[in-house]
Amino acid sequence: MWASTAGLTGQRLRTAITITSVMGFSLFGYDQGLMSGLISGQEFNSEFPATAIPDGSSPSYQQHVSVIRGAVTACYEIGCFFGAIFTLAVGEKIGRTRLCLAGGIILIVGAIISTACFKGNWAMGQFIVGRVISGIGNGMNTATIPVWQSETSQAKNRGLLVCLEGAVIAVGTFVAYWIDFGLSYVDSSVQWRFPVAFQIVFAVIMCIGMSVLPESPRWLVKKGYEVEACKVLAALHDTNEDDERVLTDLNLIKADVKSSGNSNGFSYLFTTGKTQEFQRMLIGSSTQFFQQFTGCNAAIYYSTLLFEQTIGLGHRLSLVLGGVFATVYALFTIPSFFMIEKVGRRKLFLVGFLGQGLSFIITMACLIDPTTENAKGAAVGIYLFIAFFAFTILPLPWIYPPEINPLRTRTAAAAASTCTNWICNFAVVMFTPVFADASPWGMYLFFALVNMLAIPVAWFFYPETAGRHLEEIDLIFAKAHAEKKWAFTVANEMPRLDYQEMKTMAHTLGIREVGEDYVEEGDAEGYNEKGGSSDDEKVAA
Repeated sequence: MWASTAGLTGQRLRTAITITSVMGFSLFGYDQGLMSGLISGQEFNSEFPATAIPDGSSPSYQQHVSVIRGAVTACYEIGCFFGAIFTLAVGEKIGRTRLCLAGGIILIVGAIISTACFKGNWAMGQFIVGRVISGIGNGMNTATIPVWQSETSQAKNRGLLVCLEGAVIAVGTFVAYWIDFGLSYVDSSVQWRFPVAFQIVFAVIMCIGMSVLPESPRWLVKKGYEVEACKVLAALHDTNEDDERVLTDLNLIKADVKSSGNSNGFSYLFTTGKTQEFQRMLIGSSTQFFQQFTGCNAAIYYSTLLFEQTIGLGHRLSLVLGGVFATVYALFTIPSFFMIEKVGRRKLFLVGFLGQGLSFIITMACLIDPTTENAKGAAVGIYLFIAFFAFTILPLPWIYPPEINPLRTRTAAAAASTCTNWICNFAVVMFTPVFADASPWGMYLFFALVNMLAIPVAWFFYPETAGRHLEEIDLIFAKAHAEKKWAFTVANEMPRLDYQEMKTMAHTLGIREVGEDYVEEGDAEGYNEKGGSSDDEKVAA
């Protein structure tokens, strides 16, 4: 069961794992785009009158409706948050594939509950309950899929795979927007029921993949299933179980698991000093905080609503512009595939925050005097924002926290950053409709200021990690602490090190020798040929 590969080996097996991961992560993006077209739709408001704003209604009633719309949309994020917490608590006991399979089934149940609600039968309550349940399943998946994929992938694909996941989020949003637009011409409840139910297709494909593909080799070793882990590694390398590559990988994983021990990392999260676990956890979590509070989901979840109510365009035109918005979003994820390793994480963070901030300043300035011509300028600002976001701040917070944190706290710190994402996601999605009603231009000013605030934070606290072994990051922070320097300065000055150089520097800095539990005597050459220790192959987003 644990070593099942559906008869696939080598590249075909890795491709199947990637496709399954893509299907699971696409649900994240699909929900981001789902509610934007539904929440203001005629049939949805007919089924759920509490979300409708009648013509001539008072400002206080409009604000009341905005609160309800925010709650209906944001309740999904609450479910995702608790799904991530559940994964954090018991995920290591259950395993990667079984947890994702359970998450997919829970998501399907939630989607069915939401789709099957009818007016007059506690429809709004049932719809919200269904969204929360779906969110729990999605939270379990998004906290687990990157771990499973990275633990079954090669180290050289680390950045590329995370960018792929980011691109898939955008593609899911793209699909949802255009489905909403196409069904806006349908004069029945199918207008909103079909988009809600369609997410089941992604979930079913993911569940099938998780049920026939292998468990993570690292998890198998940790639980004592070394024979099964060896079979999985052999299948991934498309060779036999006695192959030197398989045995080397198995020994590295065994040493890695032995080094990390049975601790889940929580007891070390608040450690300071040379290892700086606490500071590094805060850095990783800050990337997820800024991803949300720089305005991405305010634009993604509510773009159609923003075009219609804030900018003042017609409903049908707003749906079209929402679809174009999602298309721009998906297309501009492509540059990240080429830039994530060549340009580096740090520079992309700075470019993203500056570009997003300037884009929202354009939108804010145009909305101060909301004429028809200015409304067009406001729309341009929103499009510019999503273009910058797609190739910078979309993928970076998913790859940076696992890279920046040390081995013994990596899982716990990455989970903390994921929980930060979901709770901040909830806050932004909840207050955006209310903020937009109270002050359309003020909302964009707020997001622009947060983007500008993020620039000095990224400049002073985000060292470059691209192209480095994960063990080198430990040395960067230890050296920065010892020499009383900024970590980014040390990262800029310190050349890339080989295994022996890292071991020497670790001894000089007085920290645990790098690789002492990972690479046995005489294995340094194998380490360098692999391009990093097994640590590289188990990055968890």
